[in-house]
Amino acid sequence: MTQLQISADLSYRLPAPCTILVQVEAAATPDQRLEQSRITIGPAGDKAVIPAHDRIGTRLWTTQQQQLTISYAAQVTVDRTNPDFATLPATPLPDLPGEAVPYLFNSLYCSVSAFDQMVSSEFAGLKGGPLIAAMADHIARTMTYGSDRDNAHTNAQQSYAARKGVCRDYAHIMISMARAANIPARFASTYAPDVQPQDFHAVPEVFLDGRWHLIDPTGMAQPSDMAVIGIGRDATDVSFLTAFGSMDMVEQRVNVRRV
Repeated sequence: MTQLQISADLSYRLPAPCTILVQVEAAATPDQRLEQSRITIGPAGDKAVIPAHDRIGTRLWTTQQQQLTISYAAQVTVDRTNPDFATLPATPLPDLPGEAVPYLFNSLYCSVSAFDQMVSSEFAGLKGGPLIAAMADHIARTMTYGSDRDNAHTNAQQSYAARKGVCRDYAHIMISMARAANIPARFASTYAPDVQPQDFHAVPEVFLDGRWHLIDPTGMAQPSDMAVIGIGRDATDVSFLTAFGSMDMVEQRVNVRRV
């Protein structure tokens, strides 16, 4: 088990009143337990709590004027093992549970057809966990971590063509590759202690051998050290902050450490 101490502090300037959807709190799941959790959002005190995507984690609605500040602190115990992908078989398509089926298809940032040919030629003969491990190795080997521009709207095909991106892009590429191989894959927003620079961290989660497994193609985080915030089809579903209006970032600080 791993115990993580997490803090996130965000500040934004709002040119006009704005309604905002916030998702920064670690989720309570069977393999991670919230020992302590506190969030403050201001300056206005109104907020509404709703379930997040697939009811994993929670989101907060708030409406603010002039500024938004968010302060989150938590201690999370993670009881999750690191999978041995070499031993994990693919789940036959007819055996997939209903919850996994939507993660076989295209989503806004993840095109299955864009990677069909590449996956069939690059990973010929591989199946299940060995295929997923080979995809992660390929992405780590052929991509450069970092970004020279605002990549908030870059899709998996564009990121792969550029051979450069951040964790969000690595996750979208691997999700697209896995779906092209008929393996359900989804996007997970997480906290992890060894991410550099410290920030919210995005990783893929794949469905093998009857259950979901986290994997990080950037190589910065292990499943046993990640606190999951939420999941979705891609970054659209699990953004840590979505503004229905305009805002300018003043400050964003994330700190995650083992305790």
